[in-house]
Amino acid sequence: MDMRPRISTALKEAMKSKDAARLSTLRLINAAIKDRDIALRGEGDDGGVTDADVLSILSKMVKQRQESARAYEEGGRLDLAERERAEITVIEDFLPRQMSDAETAKAVDDAVTETGAESIRDIGRVMGVLKGKYTGQMDFGKVGPMVKERLAG
Repeated sequence: MDMRPRISTALKEAMKSKDAARLSTLRLINAAIKDRDIALRGEGDDGGVTDADVLSILSKMVKQRQESARAYEEGGRLDLAERERAEITVIEDFLPRQMSDAETAKAVDDAVTETGAESIRDIGRVMGVLKGKYTGQMDFGKVGPMVKERLAG
């Protein structure tokens, strides 16, 4: 599932169909990926951006837009909130399906079992396993407290 060619193909299709809103969002995605590429080169990593990195970038972009949309709604700028939601829709086209609460709970249990985690101190190992397997499929802001609760209980 090579993400970069998928995004490039979608970008070309948006250009051909003259879909300005989709095109602008896809350009933002490409810019974010290129920024990450440049940052990795600066750190001496010549391997470039992996698909996992792209999924992480896309997840972060969705979260930023959700926060912006909320802020715009609170400020009475429904037009801007709607534009943010439209961008979220485009970005989510490239993310895997989000896991349900039940699937997430099972994944947390499996990760705890796999790592042999027994206490709160093991949260990092459990989160590492989850991020390795499920990047882009779950909201780690919600998963962190679930892992903490599971290990505390």
